[in-house]
Amino acid sequence: MKLFSPETYTKRRQKLMKTVGSGLILLCGNDEAPMNYEHNTYRYRQDSTFLYYFGLNFAGLNATLNCDTHEVTLFGNELTIDEIIIVGPQLALVELAEKVGVPNVQSTNKLSNQLGKAKKVHFLPPYRFENKQKLSNWLGIAVIKLADNVSDELVHAVVVQRQHKTAEEVAEMEAAVNASRAMHIAAMRATQVGKKEYEIVAELYGTAKRFGGELAYPAILSINGQTLHNHYHGNELTSGRLLLNDSGVELEMGYCADITRTFPVDKKFTQQQREIYEIVLEMEELVIESLKPGVQYRDCHIASNRLMLNKFTDLGIVHGDIEEMLEAGVGGMFMPHGLGHMIGLDVHDMEDLGEKFVGYDKDTERSAQMGLKSLRLAKELAEGFVITVEPGIYFIPQLIDKMKADKRYLDFVNYDKLEQYRDFGGTRIEDDILITKSGYRILGDHIPKTIAEIEDLRHA
Repeated sequence: MKLFSPETYTKRRQKLMKTVGSGLILLCGNDEAPMNYEHNTYRYRQDSTFLYYFGLNFAGLNATLNCDTHEVTLFGNELTIDEIIIVGPQLALVELAEKVGVPNVQSTNKLSNQLGKAKKVHFLPPYRFENKQKLSNWLGIAVIKLADNVSDELVHAVVVQRQHKTAEEVAEMEAAVNASRAMHIAAMRATQVGKKEYEIVAELYGTAKRFGGELAYPAILSINGQTLHNHYHGNELTSGRLLLNDSGVELEMGYCADITRTFPVDKKFTQQQREIYEIVLEMEELVIESLKPGVQYRDCHIASNRLMLNKFTDLGIVHGDIEEMLEAGVGGMFMPHGLGHMIGLDVHDMEDLGEKFVGYDKDTERSAQMGLKSLRLAKELAEGFVITVEPGIYFIPQLIDKMKADKRYLDFVNYDKLEQYRDFGGTRIEDDILITKSGYRILGDHIPKTIAEIEDLRHA
């Protein structure tokens, strides 16, 4: 069991209680989730906010933080002998609590009494049904009414604290990036015509395990990269296709990486692949070079689209005034997702707390424009943020057909030219970036991404 020092968790909890000010904070841990019967469960994953403040990756734990008395209590139950037979022994609750600086331990059946005495209970939005049911029972609030009683003060306090990564958090994330680097290189080396996608996915899982980790999210690995979250892995790798690999490792403490590389199934890029890939790489490099505190990430998204449309003009895919195209949202037709998001203990960090609190603020409103409306992070960047930069270009036949049928963007898009790209697929390049005091730092060792680097590796 790997943990930060007890002082780290104690200081985090003290800061949270000071920020919230008054009342009782309830943090729910996650329970086991049965796959098809009670003792056959999915891989356990603790709630990320609970991990941040308590570090204990064990099921059945909950905790309270009293902002008025500053008393912190960990609630749980000792394993029965029947449970020990199934899952093995673990430390007693008091020993677990000691490792993370918690002086008070109580059995779970005493939690409802404490909650019942509190004048104000702060809780975060629950995303698992078992936690919704527990909250409903403990607080006497109907499940459908829980969302109306979530504590905005607590949500804001957690977001403000967790969004700034400390040096020890960055070190964990950097280790996750380096494990992901090995995973991506293994995938590039294993790829060849005639294999199935799942054979390459096996390389991902095996490499993650060799680093003592897990995949941070289901692997997106497909020759149909135009489908943004394509989790089907049954296609044969055929000549002339690009393979998009969006995958990252989560290590023992829960911190993760999110990396994407796109490369040819063949040993070399075709001329058409090369042209589009170079645009995406230039988009990523342009954005990364611009990153520093005070930069509005929404502006970075727009800048990447501006570059893409300029390059598309050279290729004859679009024509007309670039600023008018940006205003009309033409870029969203080819990059229908946002440029990036926060990352940390979650791949989309803290999104269970509400994207409007994590990626937006009172000065940043969400756009209704295609592509831009899907931007998960739009607000001003600050020192300590760790974010993804992941521009992409996708030729989605169904979307192209719909736009053409609806007579959208006829003044800008050369639909006849687009027929040459109908079977192209998609390209995305993604790295994880720390915002520093005066600029940025790409986390981890360099992962091959230039055409020359990829082709050299594919020939190795």
